[in-house]
Amino acid sequence: MKNFLFSLGALLCVLCIGPASAAEKPEPNYVDAATLTLVNKPHATKQPFHRVEVADYPDLSKTVRLYYTYSTGVAVVFRTDSRTISARWTTTDRKPSTHMTGLSQKGMDLYIKRDGEWVFAGIARPGLGADHKATLVEHMDGTEKECLLYLPLFDEVKTLEIGVDAGARIEAAPNPFRHRIVVIGSSITHGTGLSRPGMAYPAQLERATGFEFVNLGASGQCKMEQFFAHVAAACEADAFLFDSFSNPSAQQIEERLEPFVATIRAAHPTTPLIFLQTEVRESRNFNDKIRKFEDDKRAASEAGMQRLLKQDKNIYFLNPGMPLGDDHDATVDGVHPSDLGHGRILEVIRPQIVKILKKHDIR
Repeated sequence: MKNFLFSLGALLCVLCIGPASAAEKPEPNYVDAATLTLVNKPHATKQPFHRVEVADYPDLSKTVRLYYTYSTGVAVVFRTDSRTISARWTTTDRKPSTHMTGLSQKGMDLYIKRDGEWVFAGIARPGLGADHKATLVEHMDGTEKECLLYLPLFDEVKTLEIGVDAGARIEAAPNPFRHRIVVIGSSITHGTGLSRPGMAYPAQLERATGFEFVNLGASGQCKMEQFFAHVAAACEADAFLFDSFSNPSAQQIEERLEPFVATIRAAHPTTPLIFLQTEVRESRNFNDKIRKFEDDKRAASEAGMQRLLKQDKNIYFLNPGMPLGDDHDATVDGVHPSDLGHGRILEVIRPQIVKILKKHDIR
């Protein structure tokens, strides 16, 4: 009886362990993403996944210096015939924010071009620490595909490798986007509150228009300080888009708007400068102090822009610039637009931006 039970137990172990071992997937072949095509950067950086070479701007504030090491908006473009696409990457061990998903902060999302359109394909779900590994999509057919992988919004990517099946090809693809529009802005531009990186309105704009949109959003920091103007002045850009009225007070807008524009104009005399009026915040609905602060700064931005519009024919003001609708359901916390909110912003500003760019033969 004992021998029978022992034999039965051994058989069960074989049945349980054997199939699991047989089902284990082979390790992907990994390629350093830095050897592929990186897009949505204003210039090359020593650390490939940083947005800005912060050492070139000694006047950056400590917080903005940190934020510009984040990979916000940066994407990897490549071609592969692999049936599975994986990734392994390292970030910092920064703790997640309460109003952000781990996926938007440290994860990635993948788009694949189909019939001329970028179609969502999968996500790279991050771990809880600094080391991450994920399969983004599997069980695809073996035809060659053009891929666009958006990097994390709110962390520094230290290393990134793209994994493909053994024997599959992977190679850098040409930049699929034309021209370059640099976006400087607040946490809204940065993508605070979104579910995943590709949902930020600059990323949605580039997929919808075919233009390259460089995301230089800096959460809570964009108050038209001169160092932002210095960054813009150093960029090679066909146009600029500014979300510059979300963070500053009315007094800061009155004092800083014209010097901010003057610094940029010294380097880009005729480049289109498109300014977005800020959102109407839901946090003002029942808070009279916030309501007055927001009303004052919106009035200051309107007055300041009217002065500039009279002086410069290549400056534009979209008002409303960040419309969220009338149902009060398009933010995650009364301030930061959700995926729905960014979609509503895109719906209104996209045709206006395209029309302005076309006027400047950017098409």
